[in-house]
Amino acid sequence: MSSFDTHETVLLRSIRWNSIAALAIAVGGGIIGYLAVGWTGVWSALAGAAVAAFFAILTALSILLTNRFAGQPSYVVVFLSVMMGGWFVKLVLFFVIALVLRGQPWADPTVLFCCVIVGVLASLVVDVVVVARGRVPYVLDPK
Repeated sequence: MSSFDTHETVLLRSIRWNSIAALAIAVGGGIIGYLAVGWTGVWSALAGAAVAAFFAILTALSILLTNRFAGQPSYVVVFLSVMMGGWFVKLVLFFVIALVLRGQPWADPTVLFCCVIVGVLASLVVDVVVVARGRVPYVLDPK
């Protein structure tokens, strides 16, 4: 049995840890938000953590999807198309979500913004740690 991970294992680990980080941000942000502004802070923290988790998990899922085309002649085109298209869609979705959440009576903009930023930073840390600790070979074993 090999002691190496697969790309899929690393990406699924990223999804798992990003979900755990988002849950921690939702709980911690919810507590801080409640203490700062009441229930509005709780709902804002939950929304901010959900937005950050959605975008982090969407990235990993798009890579998992494109890796199914590995080894095919069109792999590079498919990979770049899905990744660039995904980034564009995420950018547009982010602005739509920001416009929808702006001015909502149940949302505190400061708590929401802080939870989204902390979620993005946590996602970056999770992805760096998961990829750095992943043991994915990049050279085929000659047989």
